[in-house]
Amino acid sequence: MTTLASGTDTLTRDALTVLQPGFTGTTAPDWLLRRLGEGLASVGLFGRNIASPGQLAALTAQLRAERDDVLVAIDEEGGDVTRLEVRSGSSFPGNHALGAVDDVELTHQVAHELGRRLAACGVNLNWAPSADVNSDPRNPVIGVRSFGADTALAARHTAAYVTGLQSAGVAACTKHFPGHGDTAVDSHHALPRIDISADVLAERELSPFRAAVAAGTRAVMSAHILVPALDPDRPATLSHRILTGLLRGELGYDGLIVTDGMEMRAIAGTYGIERGSVLALAAGADAICVGGGLADDATVLRLRDALVGAVRAGELPQERLAEAADRVRALARWAGTTGRPAEDTQGTEVGLHAARRALTVTAAPALGGPGAFEPLSEPPYVAALTPVANIAVGDETPWGVAAELVHLLPGTVTGSFCAGDGPGNEAGENAGRAALQAAGPRRIVAVVRDEHRHPWMASALDTLLAARPDTIVVEMGVPQAAPRGALHLATHGAARVCGRAAAEVIAGITGW
Repeated sequence: MTTLASGTDTLTRDALTVLQPGFTGTTAPDWLLRRLGEGLASVGLFGRNIASPGQLAALTAQLRAERDDVLVAIDEEGGDVTRLEVRSGSSFPGNHALGAVDDVELTHQVAHELGRRLAACGVNLNWAPSADVNSDPRNPVIGVRSFGADTALAARHTAAYVTGLQSAGVAACTKHFPGHGDTAVDSHHALPRIDISADVLAERELSPFRAAVAAGTRAVMSAHILVPALDPDRPATLSHRILTGLLRGELGYDGLIVTDGMEMRAIAGTYGIERGSVLALAAGADAICVGGGLADDATVLRLRDALVGAVRAGELPQERLAEAADRVRALARWAGTTGRPAEDTQGTEVGLHAARRALTVTAAPALGGPGAFEPLSEPPYVAALTPVANIAVGDETPWGVAAELVHLLPGTVTGSFCAGDGPGNEAGENAGRAALQAAGPRRIVAVVRDEHRHPWMASALDTLLAARPDTIVVEMGVPQAAPRGALHLATHGAARVCGRAAAEVIAGITGW
């Protein structure tokens, strides 16, 4: 164990221990190494910190040279939310694709292989899986990050993911407790309110979390959501009733409770990150996640001093802070004693295998069913109807099928079209007309993401299909809208491997 810097008192060390900050750059800055020496026990990584597996391994080694038991956390769900492959797209389909296949052994294998890759790079805590039941199809932030809208399905796959990930020596952090699925508001931007009864919540939202607890999840992440049936006054992250009464008491969970990012507007815009962090610890949280947006030493010092000040002012019991710090250290001990699994060459293709199995193919009935579709032999024009990405996914990760079709049908051309500023359906009509003009005589492949949530996107498809009924449609979000097009492919996610699976069908590389 690293010897902590002399002169750092127990209270200050504990305040640093419960923080999970981020930083910028692909090497650890001096301030971060200094705080590790003073008691900081966790570091959170994001896409900005990762250039390659070798670089990531060197970074985590640099951190452990300063503190050998440091928890290195990452937000690596696979699918649409990837940090390991932020610039290329993930080698693994996300939860919704795994739920579409509904093979718990496959989910276990995917999570194990993802965990093996994380462990090989020195990462030992993953802020995944999402156990949210995506019961509101308008949900702007969960969507394909969920295994689905069925409670039992979400529960069994959450458990399989937890056991698979942890069998690779990486702690799972099941999120977003008590369930972020039944909302049309993104907590990155505002505080969502979920108005459901306690009975519905117990039967639907909590079921996957019970399964995760039973599976031994080492961490649970709280949601920045207001659930009046549980606590009418405070969001879950700040609610003693929810974190201590429900999660600890009723569900019997004794592991680490981590907050979602405290700089998200649901907390920062209503309580502020300092006050929010104090209230979260008092409510029962053990680790404060911050660093997605605020990633500097000043933020760490602000939160450290806020916690120390709250203890000294009698607003936060020192015993509660010490208990939280002990849970962080306990998880670090578990991670330090769990060996890394051996290289598994058979597991390296499991992501593509899962993406292929998740694909749903529907041919236009008017054309006589699947036999009527002839795979493309000439390079098409790919029209990507591109929505604004939510913050969890980010806009730096490529998506679609064009990159994969280029390999299978060289000469494939692509263009991206968005809503723009047009009122009503005009935006979609404009996007559709622009895509038609850009495509020229080429066969069109229209790629959408959650068509059902974007009227402009549906309008653009109307325009395309009216003029070119032979257009192929690829839905890479939640396939809530009715299938249409000469061929409709639902990938259940926008990971790179999902694009590969769709491109194979379009080019006739695989049977369907």
